[in-house]
Amino acid sequence: MGVLNVTPDSFSDGGLYAAADAAVERALAMIEQGAAIIDIGGESTRPGASPVSTGAELDRVLPVVKALRARSDIFISVDTSNPEVIEAVCAAGADMINDIRGLTRPGALEAAIAADAAVCVMHMQGEPATMQTKPVYDDVVGEIKSYLAERVAACCAAGMTLDRITVDPGFGFGKTLAHNLALLRAVDELGVEGCPVLMGVSRKSMFAHLFDRDDMGSRINGSLGAAFWATLRGVGIIRCHDVRETAEMVCLAYRLMPLHGG
Repeated sequence: MGVLNVTPDSFSDGGLYAAADAAVERALAMIEQGAAIIDIGGESTRPGASPVSTGAELDRVLPVVKALRARSDIFISVDTSNPEVIEAVCAAGADMINDIRGLTRPGALEAAIAADAAVCVMHMQGEPATMQTKPVYDDVVGEIKSYLAERVAACCAAGMTLDRITVDPGFGFGKTLAHNLALLRAVDELGVEGCPVLMGVSRKSMFAHLFDRDDMGSRINGSLGAAFWATLRGVGIIRCHDVRETAEMVCLAYRLMPLHGG
């Protein structure tokens, strides 16, 4: 899953693809590099980020979805929690809703079902503006798996089939380095009812804390190592900024698996 932030303030690439033409060219380049999914986001959810209005989010995302759909049949995901945005982007050709709030906002789950969209439900403790202030868990793996199971059950109860649901433990969303490492260590245990797991650790500050070295090279190295580890453990989707490099790590991990090697 290639990350395409059409925001002015995302932590890694904010402002680079704010124009629709630039965003679409970036998406096409990621497809060429090996992306099977393009994930478009119009609201920064980095730690400390402030929310944006519905109008601003639509202005950022909708033209990109329309333009990319006109030029490619790639599977398009949109990173949003807003039911109005869900309705609009799915009508414009988006295939999936990737929601950091797990479709808990009023109307979000109903909008995704009405649009017949695939979904990814994520765990987050708190909200982006404050989530990293002091996150606390008694059992981070157990609590997050329980939350994801609850959200999968809510989706199914509302009429969604399991084959349309992906789960995301939400690395860095209300988690310390120790929490993130515990989740990564147990990533093969986080699936729910056979739903694929999505991992999003690309370029995150957890690697700056881990290596005690905050430069992009170190963040990318950590991201690629995590992608290799997670692929070996059956993670279904790797969300990333560095598509070619990540695709190569996934390819290597896949070829080293006993059933697929040689």
